[in-house]
Amino acid sequence: MVSMHKGVFGVAVAGAAVYALCTVGSSVAVEWVIDHVFVPRFDEGRVATSAVVGGVTFVVVVGLVRAAGIVTRRTFAGMTNWRVASSLSRGVVDRLVTQPVSWHQKRPDGDLVGRAGVDTDGAIAVLSPIPFATGTVLMIVVSSVWLLLTDVVLGGVAVAVFPLLMITNIRYQRRVDRHFDAAQLELGRLSAGVHESFEGVQLVKAYGAEQRETDRLAEIAGRLRDARVRAVRLRGTFEALLDVLPSLVNVGLVVVGAYRVRSGAVTVGELSSFVYLFTLLVFPLRIIGFALSEMPHSLSGWERVREVLDEPIEPDPLASIDVAPAGIGLRLDDVTFRFHGAVGGRPDQAEAPALDHIDLVVPAGRIVAVVGPTGSGKSTLVELAAGLVGPDSGTVATSAGERAIVFQEAFLFAGTIRENITIGTDASDEEIWAALRLALADRFVAELPGALDTVVGERGVSLSGGQRQRVALARALVRHPTLLLLDDTTSALDPATERAVLTNLRRALDTTTVLMVASRPSTIALADDVVYLERGRVIDHGTHTELLDRSAAYRELMEAFEADREGADSDALVPVTEAVGGGA
Repeated sequence: MVSMHKGVFGVAVAGAAVYALCTVGSSVAVEWVIDHVFVPRFDEGRVATSAVVGGVTFVVVVGLVRAAGIVTRRTFAGMTNWRVASSLSRGVVDRLVTQPVSWHQKRPDGDLVGRAGVDTDGAIAVLSPIPFATGTVLMIVVSSVWLLLTDVVLGGVAVAVFPLLMITNIRYQRRVDRHFDAAQLELGRLSAGVHESFEGVQLVKAYGAEQRETDRLAEIAGRLRDARVRAVRLRGTFEALLDVLPSLVNVGLVVVGAYRVRSGAVTVGELSSFVYLFTLLVFPLRIIGFALSEMPHSLSGWERVREVLDEPIEPDPLASIDVAPAGIGLRLDDVTFRFHGAVGGRPDQAEAPALDHIDLVVPAGRIVAVVGPTGSGKSTLVELAAGLVGPDSGTVATSAGERAIVFQEAFLFAGTIRENITIGTDASDEEIWAALRLALADRFVAELPGALDTVVGERGVSLSGGQRQRVALARALVRHPTLLLLDDTTSALDPATERAVLTNLRRALDTTTVLMVASRPSTIALADDVVYLERGRVIDHGTHTELLDRSAAYRELMEAFEADREGADSDALVPVTEAVGGGA
């Protein structure tokens, strides 16, 4: 992390070094003042003015330089901290943005958010005390030399505590590592769980699952709490030892020093400077402990951040799509695709092919409906054509130009209508209104309080399902795509509105190839061609009428669709008295 911003870190370390040297210098100043000002005053009853002025100057100058070192260290250590945090967060976010959709599908969103936030904060936690700790190491070295040169006996007593503190630090670090690792892992899981729970708040509320979610998150939070409590308990014991050991050494220095002063081996000033210096060293020594105690926590965060940064960028499926020959809107040659499950699953958990050796050619400018039972691979086919996922084998080719996809679940950001439609483009208001008219959304948008500037709320919560789908369709149309992909996009529209939207598309997009997943027979009948899928394979391909005539399976599926529609309509029209079980 230091290598990211070596300059500011070097200045912080230099400030810490000045502080360290001045701390040792202040003990020298104390010794000089005691031996040349205080002792003569007690012994002789007087002291020279020059000695007082010299002592005051010595103490003040050392104090000012020491203060300058502290300000420099703190300022540039803070700059290092936040610049590294910024670099790490930006690196993680850039990597997340660069990875394709297929990579994201295998990882929880909340965990990825945690890598860029919580884990980055954890990784940089150790940076703040590092400059101070390096200055403390220098202080220990210089102090040890000075103490031993002044008096070997007292110096030996003082210096002996340093390796004892280091051994305590190392033992602590080794024991607490696993607790911080566990805590960081549970924190990522909690972040992912909370994100998922709030993402599905409507589902949770609708099914009364609040207690279930509370219990689920409480269990994760409990494991996080237990891991942190164990870590904090060890840390408390460790910090208590850091308080006790230097205090005991100071007591020993006073006892041994009294005998050394009586024997004339050291002066009162030298003994005072020993005790004073060791007292000054107590807090800096704790900084070394603090840095080492933060190391396991930071290491856990750092490793989780590096997992994202070091993971190779998966090939962009969009780059593997070829340009189709003139007159071809979409072509799939022997395409096979399978989902490989989430990260951490066993290698043998790869699923059966979602699409199995698909061969398909769609002429440019045609409207093609993709039809099939649940799980037949319809949405996967659309995602392959959009370049969101790449085939395991085979090739995908589309006509040159813009591709646009509209999903069944229309996702809107918590911004304005205009921002949701123009995302990634600089379309004018005229182009926006033209796209809205094609999607039959211009009337209701114009009636909104702010029209295009109306804020729709998170996920478009202030709009109905059909309105969200039409805004999402306008978002695709404003790009003037040569290939338009609709994944059951009009499922929330009534049949009349759906027919009007598709008629608009046919009239305005005569050169655009439209591939749409559909489940309404009335919608399917409007398409030029129908691709019938079953179990990831193309079973038949032709017009709606042709498939009804020659494919019994297709005919049965259409009849099932019609029965579902009629059943839904009849259920909706049940008289109120009958629905509640009452009579007239």
